[in-house]
Amino acid sequence: MKENLNKIICGDNVKVLSGFPDGCIDLTVTSPPYDKLRDYKGYTFDFEGIANELYRVTKQGGVVVWVVGDATVNGSETGTSFRQALYFKDIGFNLHDTMIYNKNGFMAPSSNRYHQVFEYMFIFSKDIPAVFNGLKDRRNINTVRGGLNKRRKDGTMSDESFKKIELDEFGLRFNIWNIEVGYMKSSKDEIAFEHPAIFPEKLARDHILSWSNENDVILDPLSGSGTTCKMAYRYKRNYIGIDVSEEYCRIADKRLLEEKAQLTLDL
Repeated sequence: MKENLNKIICGDNVKVLSGFPDGCIDLTVTSPPYDKLRDYKGYTFDFEGIANELYRVTKQGGVVVWVVGDATVNGSETGTSFRQALYFKDIGFNLHDTMIYNKNGFMAPSSNRYHQVFEYMFIFSKDIPAVFNGLKDRRNINTVRGGLNKRRKDGTMSDESFKKIELDEFGLRFNIWNIEVGYMKSSKDEIAFEHPAIFPEKLARDHILSWSNENDVILDPLSGSGTTCKMAYRYKRNYIGIDVSEEYCRIADKRLLEEKAQLTLDL
């Protein structure tokens, strides 16, 4: 396994993962090429194959972050996201959380429905997550919670009061994340935009910080431009990226080399 750490591996993800030992990955953060919304050099995607391999290689207590949306075909959303989520459950994963990745704009305007600005972030866990470093960056409006009378089951109020609790200035983030996307917003790496669907660095970073600790092994089996691997390296995790496209692997390798050079200069 050590020979695969901190590398971008160019190859078919199912075949590559089949050579990994059971329970070797702490966290996967990835986004599949769903519903042919983008042209990925004509490569196909074996969803069930990759899902089954992810279950096998994920550690007990490990997490898979699966960012996915739906295309609209013949007037109907495909429901691909839900089908994939249910398949993950069928093979043994818990659906730990259904989160929303809310973008700052839309790709194409809609004429008979509201503009589409979000994707699902399904958080799958193998048993109960072993790590959760909740991000607390939501400013609390009030500094005290409780103190009001309790409501009975029949709807009437009792004289008993909730215990007052002092709150911190910042509380746990909600599960809808607002992420800026677009040129030089998803990343400052110009080369990254040679990929057709760049993963926002902030999204990858925040999930890595939330569901893993330093020195954990972070996987992106559809690594594309290498954003997950770059953020894993920046925050002192081990990374493994896999992509079938030699061109995308080249982009990811260049981004990682630049990141490592910059971090060396910063030291």
